[in-house]
Amino acid sequence: MLSTRLTNAHILTMDPDHPVAHDLGIWQGRIVGLDEAVTALPARRVVDLQGATVLPGFIDSHVHLAWTGFKAATPSVAPCTSADDVLGVVAAAVAGTPPGGWAQLVGYDQRALGRHLTAAELDKVSEGRKVYLLHDSGHGCVVNTAVLELLPAHVPHEDGFLAEQAMGAARALRLPYSQEELAQAIGRAARVCLAEGVTACAEAGIGGALFGHSPVELGAYQLAREQGKLPLRVQLMVAADRLNPVAAHEDDGIPRALDLGLRTGFGDEWLSVGALKIYTDGGMMARTAALSSPYEGLDHAGQLQDDPEALADTIVDGHLGGWQLAVHAIGDRAADVALDALERAHHLRPRPGARHRIEHAGLIRPDQLTRMARLGVSAVVQPNFLRYFGDDYASIMGEERAPWMYRGRGFLEHGITLVGSSDRPVADGSPLRAVQFMVERASESGQVIGPDESVTVDEALRAYTVGGAFACHWDSVAGSLTPGKRADLVVLGDDPRRVDTSRIGDIEVVTTFVDGQETDE
Repeated sequence: MLSTRLTNAHILTMDPDHPVAHDLGIWQGRIVGLDEAVTALPARRVVDLQGATVLPGFIDSHVHLAWTGFKAATPSVAPCTSADDVLGVVAAAVAGTPPGGWAQLVGYDQRALGRHLTAAELDKVSEGRKVYLLHDSGHGCVVNTAVLELLPAHVPHEDGFLAEQAMGAARALRLPYSQEELAQAIGRAARVCLAEGVTACAEAGIGGALFGHSPVELGAYQLAREQGKLPLRVQLMVAADRLNPVAAHEDDGIPRALDLGLRTGFGDEWLSVGALKIYTDGGMMARTAALSSPYEGLDHAGQLQDDPEALADTIVDGHLGGWQLAVHAIGDRAADVALDALERAHHLRPRPGARHRIEHAGLIRPDQLTRMARLGVSAVVQPNFLRYFGDDYASIMGEERAPWMYRGRGFLEHGITLVGSSDRPVADGSPLRAVQFMVERASESGQVIGPDESVTVDEALRAYTVGGAFACHWDSVAGSLTPGKRADLVVLGDDPRRVDTSRIGDIEVVTTFVDGQETDE
């Protein structure tokens, strides 16, 4: 007997062997059959979907759950567009902070102000508190003098603005969040994901200096799962700065490892260790993505996170240690560093099934496409970056480079696996709005950016289902509604392939099923 049969549905399976179905049977959290294979079988529950569209649950392959949850509960200076307005919000947050404590705020973006705030300006409203404004990109912050005085003298800053590793130094001054606080934040973010049809995701870096929240952060996800606060599947990327030199047997060939040799693949169907996250550069919003030539209108080309050789050594060591690698590379110079190191790593120890990933692949030159294809890396892109920030990004890249940003068609034509993701909370997390951009290539203002990089609706949906499953090593159990795979699916109010493209992002997410259960039950 089936536990559930969905009937009278328009099911887009993403499986070429059975692309469309009207009935789907579920037993013990798995899909057992489609159409005639299950129509006559008895079921404890029959759900008549009245023609609604069903797709595999969306996989968001690059998110920050804890950060998303904390951001939602933290005072924000967005959408302030003047320094005085920002300082007013800071003053209100300071008033609610104990003397000597930390007033932390989010939503900071210098682009709205036309310049960065300064430590001196923050000092005027600090009243003895330590003030920390996190940049929306996550790659920088502005702090007041009380924080600067605690930093080592060698940490660079520009009138209180700290970027990348310097920001990490400021983060390290604060006490870590407790596992209970983290579990609460993770749960808040997970519920938002489910509401948007996401049934599985990859958390893009825990425990590190840049985006980590605690040295025992993995345990917080275990706690969230134990407390019933983790209603979707999560794969955890581990920040590469958590690796330590090890004296393993020489036959293992492992120069650096996580404690006890833990690596990609450990865990179960709900919570597992994914890729090793390696940062090579920063972000376009903060103007720290590493480019091969300067930003338009600026006299610099961003920055790498470290010396190129040091970055390469980490990539190679991670590969030798058996990890899948998720290499953050937004600018084309950073992509060069990543591809050079991956080529070296595969030469030392070929691992055809490693499925290494370039996270963001924000600016990829035409000549880099061939290299990515040859190395077999996936491109994990964030289409909503251009939907919401595209006008700004196009202006700082210039006419020649703008079409190379967050590609779609170029990756597919070179045989590179295209993977959709959000990087929430940096950008909107809706997969459907991202799918719409991948087809239209239009920012919110209507500016079309790189129209030749447009993909079809079906190809965009595959990036959020089949592509995501491949990138996370879940393709044997997820990504398509195939008998034997997990019964993780999303029910939509309309078919993205049938509505006008401009309406895709507004399609209603009716409900999601995870492990065969409706998540709103």
